[in-house]
Amino acid sequence: MSYETTKKPSVLFVCVHNAGRSQMAAAFLTTLGKGEIEVRSAGSQPADKVNPAAVEAMAELGIDMSAEIPKVLTTEAVKESDVVITMGCGDECPYFPGKRYEDWVLEDPAGQGVEAVRPIRDEIKTRIEGLIASLVPAAK
Repeated sequence: MSYETTKKPSVLFVCVHNAGRSQMAAAFLTTLGKGEIEVRSAGSQPADKVNPAAVEAMAELGIDMSAEIPKVLTTEAVKESDVVITMGCGDECPYFPGKRYEDWVLEDPAGQGVEAVRPIRDEIKTRIEGLIASLVPAAK
């Protein structure tokens, strides 16, 4: 059932604080990817904790992010990933040739209530579904 190699594709989501957008994206990919894709997330300046409004918005869809902890972006995490998706970290994300880079322009949910986070969450879900289709063509 492998498509070229037995190695799973790997994706790294990066935003500044690794507390909202990148955490929601990683949680969606982990859940919707059904173990077919290795998932990482990190921040260039990680926050102390994940955004509670993001946790609440994801919980509404049955995805628990409450135990997640923001992680610092490392060069190794970028090197080990096939796809690097940035969400507002700009030039702070290291670049390596041969990686697929995408920049997802998404509103920052920091400091916003769950009502403002829901549309961001829904946009991330739509993008994740497209990402899965591009990485695991056999997935239906």
